[in-house]
Amino acid sequence: MLVASHFERSREAKGLIHSTVIEFLKQLTDPHSIIQFGGIALLLFVIFAETGLLVGFFLPGDSLVFISGMVCVSKPELLGVNLPVLILSLSVAAIVGNVAGYWFGKKVGTPLFQRTDSFIFKKRYLEVTRRFYAKNGGKTLIIGRFLPIIRTFAPILAGVINVDFKKFMVYNIIGAFAWIGSLCSIGYFLGTHKWVQENIGAIVIGLIIITAIPVLTTFLQERKNKQ
Repeated sequence: MLVASHFERSREAKGLIHSTVIEFLKQLTDPHSIIQFGGIALLLFVIFAETGLLVGFFLPGDSLVFISGMVCVSKPELLGVNLPVLILSLSVAAIVGNVAGYWFGKKVGTPLFQRTDSFIFKKRYLEVTRRFYAKNGGKTLIIGRFLPIIRTFAPILAGVINVDFKKFMVYNIIGAFAWIGSLCSIGYFLGTHKWVQENIGAIVIGLIIITAIPVLTTFLQERKNKQ
């Protein structure tokens, strides 16, 4: 009886931990939850993680930056900073994230191309990014800022192929301020409009679809070439 009771409590505890982890991951993929739950600190970490860590590719970068601009004007108490400080802070987080990704790629090197797929790493993402590099060169670090997946893997690939660090930093800084500055500003100036506030869900979905189209097109082209 005691053993069965202990087993039941243990199973309930594991179920509670599992549901807590799932709920936390859901919050990390929801821009509103990120801002409401962690404020500016969590916001900066998510931007860093999406641009500097392999696990960051699933995070909502574009919509998060856009909504942070809206929140900055509609609910300023949630972030506690004005627009210039917000843009500067997020840009620095994006720049540091890219540097972390660059040095990770430089340390791991070409064996990354032979790495087997896992939950946090998909070889096809690296191949799509490589194709972007082949087409756009270093400008991928600027263009890629506006594209999910490419945003995460571009600095890593730059490290793998030994892009000159000074050249990398120029593209890195320009790309960070262009990405953060544009989306934050658009969100800020649209944040006072009632229609935008009432339809933010549809706007975020549209933003995700628009930014995913170039990545999907490149992926399908890569797949067609392999076939």
